[in-house]
Amino acid sequence: MSRNRSTDASLAAGHSARSGMESVPDRREVRELKLLYRLSDLLERSLDLREMLPPVLDALAEHMGLEHGTLTLLNRQTGDIFIEVAHGVSDQMARRGRFRLGEGVTGRVVESGEPAVVPKLSESPLFLDRTQRLGVGKDGVGVELSFICVPVRAGNETYGALSVDRPYTEDVDLDEDLRLLQIVCTMLAQAVKIRRAAEEEKEKLEQENERLREQLKDRFRPSNIVGNSHEMQEVYDQIAMVSTSNTSVLILGETGTGKELVAQAMHYDSDRAAGPFVKVHCAALPESLIESELFGHVKGAFTGAVADRKGRFELAGGGTLFLDEVGDIPATIQIKLLRVLQEREFERVGGTKTVQVDVRVIAATNKDLAAEAAQRSFREDLFYRLSVFPIHVPALRKRKSDVVLLADHFIERYARTNRRPVRRLSSAAIDMLMSYHWPGNVRELENCIERAVLVAEGDVIHPYHLPPTLQTAEVTTGLNSTDSLRYRVDAFERDLIRDALKTCRGNVSSAANMLQSTPRIIGYKVKKFGIDTKAYSR
Repeated sequence: MSRNRSTDASLAAGHSARSGMESVPDRREVRELKLLYRLSDLLERSLDLREMLPPVLDALAEHMGLEHGTLTLLNRQTGDIFIEVAHGVSDQMARRGRFRLGEGVTGRVVESGEPAVVPKLSESPLFLDRTQRLGVGKDGVGVELSFICVPVRAGNETYGALSVDRPYTEDVDLDEDLRLLQIVCTMLAQAVKIRRAAEEEKEKLEQENERLREQLKDRFRPSNIVGNSHEMQEVYDQIAMVSTSNTSVLILGETGTGKELVAQAMHYDSDRAAGPFVKVHCAALPESLIESELFGHVKGAFTGAVADRKGRFELAGGGTLFLDEVGDIPATIQIKLLRVLQEREFERVGGTKTVQVDVRVIAATNKDLAAEAAQRSFREDLFYRLSVFPIHVPALRKRKSDVVLLADHFIERYARTNRRPVRRLSSAAIDMLMSYHWPGNVRELENCIERAVLVAEGDVIHPYHLPPTLQTAEVTTGLNSTDSLRYRVDAFERDLIRDALKTCRGNVSSAANMLQSTPRIIGYKVKKFGIDTKAYSR
């Protein structure tokens, strides 16, 4: 009986000893499970690495007793490895921590996708210490550090690395720390992958945005507004004078003269070019909505206002607001517009909070606002506020020397857009365009050329390709109804030869070949009709 008690006691003692041996790893596993659960909870809260990772590194530092910790990411386009988030490392130190692939311990880990463990940093020739933290603990006292760097991988691609260093002691199991960090990196990999994809997409969109801005600058800069006439040179000079200022500009001119193009040229040639260019067509907005469109509204301000909404003034903040057909703004809105121009502040419809705006206003109208202001149909004080710097865009009939230049510009644009072989106007078509009075100005000319490009059979636009509104007998051929058949045939021949010489740059032989005739016959006709071939050689 006593022997059995003795045996039981020895068994109990053995069990107790085994329990004591197992208590250390058991406690470590429990602590690791708690840490991983905590990290999992942190990772689920946000996809923003800068928001999500600092508490993750803090939790790791608390669990492992770390001096420093960093997450470095690889920029695939440049090959640079940079610190995204750090623990125990100042911003200045983090900015210095940049590597190339294969450079230093971190660069090699990211390049190879294999982890690295350095028991003593002071003995490693590969550790570059770009952040200058080697041998310095949190309290500034010198300390020997152990370093572990683990790649952050998803599939076969390495996105960066998680690096930690801790005070060196002989009894610390660095392999266990490495195992834990590899688990953590597996958890981080998906978040890092999503973040990098978002960053690359953002960078791509920024580059595309910058490219489009440059295109807009090229498209709308004054040097690219078509027209070399004296009247347009005056407009260019005025644009150059006022572009870089914040002065309100009033653009005057008939419908279709290109007032919006002038406004865009001023915006993209100004210091506000990086800001938005917001357009409002005042005549197209009903009176009941124009106040809300310009100044915005708060939720519940009127039926259908289900949420707060910014107006065009707020959307144009930092840029330019273009008020087209400003003469059609209702009198009830004019006083509020005047206040914005003077004070640079307003309230949304239904709201009481004052909104400050930094916006330049460019207005345009086809009306005689000075006369309307004198007749009290438009507020006189608003007119003076808008027309600090007026610019008058001339009608097309007053800049006839630009008609052919504009027509050639539109031919090139619409031939390219519609993939048509059209290259130029015939002489008779030019005569027709020059004789027309263009009540619709440049917009009407553009529409005429677009139609002509579509209906032209070859590479030349002839009079019969132009709209019927331009095709009177006198304009089309320069003939009267009493002219003889012989005279009409000669006129037709003359136009054909002039077109051929224009195409062949005055070369009679080439023109004859083009017309399936002989140089002798064409030379005779040239002399008969008094055509100057040298004029076409230029």
